[in-house]
Amino acid sequence: MAAKSFDMIVIGAGPGGYVAAIRAAQLGLNVVCIEREHLGGICLNWGCIPTKAMLRSSEVFHLMHRAKEFGLKAEGISYDLDAVVKRSRAVAKQLSGGIGHLFKKNKVTTIMGEAKLAGKGKVTVKTHKGTEDLTAKAIVVATGARARELPGLEADGDLVWTYKHALVPPRMPKKLLVIGSGAIGIEFASFYNTLGCETTVVEVMDRILPVEDAEISAFAKKQFVKQGMKILEKAAVKKLDRAKGKVTAHIETGGKVETHEFDTVISAVGIVGNTEGLGLEEAGVKIDRAHVVTDEYCRTGVEGVYAIGDIAGAPWLAHKASHEGVMVAELIAGKNDVHPIKPGSIAGCTYCHPQVASVGLTEAKAKEAGHEIKVGHFPFIGNGKAIALGEPEGMVKTVFDAKTGELLGAHMVGAEVTELIQGYVVGRTLETTEAELMETVFPHPTLSEMMHESVLDAYGRAIHF
Repeated sequence: MAAKSFDMIVIGAGPGGYVAAIRAAQLGLNVVCIEREHLGGICLNWGCIPTKAMLRSSEVFHLMHRAKEFGLKAEGISYDLDAVVKRSRAVAKQLSGGIGHLFKKNKVTTIMGEAKLAGKGKVTVKTHKGTEDLTAKAIVVATGARARELPGLEADGDLVWTYKHALVPPRMPKKLLVIGSGAIGIEFASFYNTLGCETTVVEVMDRILPVEDAEISAFAKKQFVKQGMKILEKAAVKKLDRAKGKVTAHIETGGKVETHEFDTVISAVGIVGNTEGLGLEEAGVKIDRAHVVTDEYCRTGVEGVYAIGDIAGAPWLAHKASHEGVMVAELIAGKNDVHPIKPGSIAGCTYCHPQVASVGLTEAKAKEAGHEIKVGHFPFIGNGKAIALGEPEGMVKTVFDAKTGELLGAHMVGAEVTELIQGYVVGRTLETTEAELMETVFPHPTLSEMMHESVLDAYGRAIHF
């Protein structure tokens, strides 16, 4: 059978691949997208979206317990874990189905199967019907990543879970150990802890949420501990002894190893790129530590082959993958005003309780980079809307270059900060300085006023603090 010819082949239909395919189709290219499992990839099916649905359930549960504070009555509050999971899966299914609709609307060809590079401009796809040969000038690899597994800490789906098992739990854990306190680990710790599970988090670095600003990490930790979480920093799980219904974890802290018993362990120790079985190395694509090496335009160094999203390295964020998808589609379509992505302008959001969000440089990284800085803070307790919402715990922090007034970074912890951060992201993209931010009129009463006050505080002008 003759090979089918396209302008662009996309391998993977996650937030990088499906966006690349749609944008290229909008620009008039004939596009095929190959996916081996689910349209929407990990993000829609097993990551960003279903976790937010579950965290929303735990947030409402938490609020119901606070009913009395708001002059309301709620008695006999409980939850149905199966129903929580069912809602989460339904949300994921709805969005995954939506991508199929968008592909049809934009005339993107979809093939469900496993793809492999088979020479210059060639891809073979194994489907349930057999093998198909495809050709195109441009191939975009967007195969994402999976959970990293450490020797001896491998998941079994029963006692030791990855994020996938934690999203469709076979039971409610009573005593949970979460290994790793990045976004994935801390979100699951927050979910299960809120539902009443005794939760311990182990972090090998000197603080939880290690990529965040140190002050934000410390604030979040204080809140988690107040909620009953046990947090062990500078600690490592050396070994897991598995027995019927229980796991004994050997945890090393300060050179001493102690054993602790749990009924469930969630391993959230990072991710590795899905680079295997794609014929990448045979094609001459360079791979370094399970990630494809690319330039700022996501080009692999092999003519016509691009890599986007998690497989192309940090930051491992869906919105970064989507933006790279658009950029690569426009490059391939021949647009000449294409801008590479600036990692420093990509926000990170963690949906634990309280939420954490940030963009740009932390205070420590700004100093390391040689900036003379001005730093502003504003606490939620000083904001009318936060008090009215019953959410007085939180903080907004801004970091400026003292000489130029450039906004170097912004860091937040508290209610709805994952929505607020975008104001600073837009500011950084527009290369704003403190002057424009100070002159901007923020509506009252809103949480966003704290963003204004934090800027004012950096220059000794805060009104409400």
